[in-house]
Amino acid sequence: MKVVTDADFATEVLKSDKPVLVDFWAEWCGPCRMVAPILEEISKEHGDKIEIVKLNIDENPKVPQSYGVLQIPTMNIYKDGEVVKQIMGAKPKAALLRDLAEFI
Repeated sequence: MKVVTDADFATEVLKSDKPVLVDFWAEWCGPCRMVAPILEEISKEHGDKIEIVKLNIDENPKVPQSYGVLQIPTMNIYKDGEVVKQIMGAKPKAALLRDLAEFI
């Protein structure tokens, strides 16, 4: 999965021509580590329809702050430069696929 930063967020996410799920995470976050391999699988299976990227909130504090991300894992889905859906907390793959159904 691609990693995005405060510096390239606008280019990689907001200007993308397809929906982008941004996984806001941190190294110390156990639930983030649980959901990462699930997102990796979904990315491989549905990467043609939705891009999945990771943003480390400790290394890149500006973007999470500007979108009011207060807990992790938080997954925001951006389409045409706007947040169109927010998924909070670690979930099993089936639940994440249900949450993403309209995009994949």
